Amino acid sequence: MNLSPDQTIMFEAWGLSVNATVFYTWVVMAVLTIASMLITHNLRPDVPPNRWRTTLEVIVQSIQDQIEEISQRPSRHLLYYAGTLFLFVAMSNLLLVIPGFEPPTSSLSTTTALALSVLIAVPLFGIISRGLGGYLKTYLEPSFIMLPFNIISEFTRGVSLAMRLYGNIMSGAVIAAILLGVAPFFFPVVMDVLGLLTGLIQAYIFAILATVYISSATAPPHLPQSEEETP
Repeated sequence: MNLSPDQTIMFEAWGLSVNATVFYTWVVMAVLTIASMLITHNLRPDVPPNRWRTTLEVIVQSIQDQIEEISQRPSRHLLYYAGTLFLFVAMSNLLLVIPGFEPPTSSLSTTTALALSVLIAVPLFGIISRGLGGYLKTYLEPSFIMLPFNIISEFTRGVSLAMRLYGNIMSGAVIAAILLGVAPFFFPVVMDVLGLLTGLIQAYIFAILATVYISSATAPPHLPQSEEETP
């Protein structure tokens, strides 16, 4: 049994080997792209929404409400990034119901890439919101002595994000394979249900943590106490 889809070669093209992680990542991207095009192709005010459009609007509105609740201010620019993270991770895990599908999130390379994107997004959003000087000052808060600790904290955030997502998805796949060998007619159904639930929870947690990190970097600087009390 392969513990990671990286070990499975799907095909070779132009002398390059395409493993299962890359292949199924393309599958998830294609499913999300085609689904969004089909749902929104007739998006006009005079056309009543169907159930698929209504479902998509509910998902997007729920994500936006969660982001605004965390950041305490309108953050439509963050919706596109955090929403994409949630949909990609959630769809990767939901497609587990398809026989033979291996979620790309069960590969450490995928979860590391997602975590790196968060590490890059945090300073980018911070610089856009506060300016370069204002963002760099956050590494010196509350004192310049905290500079190395703040830098280490940024690095450990990415490591924890990658390992948390990878560990949960991979462990679920391993447990499912073990139980499948013990009772092949009963446990697959139970594990599919638990896998879908766990996958949605992991997608939610990953997107929420990314939102928290970015919101922290883009939050306006605190005013001194005297200025806050000035009417």
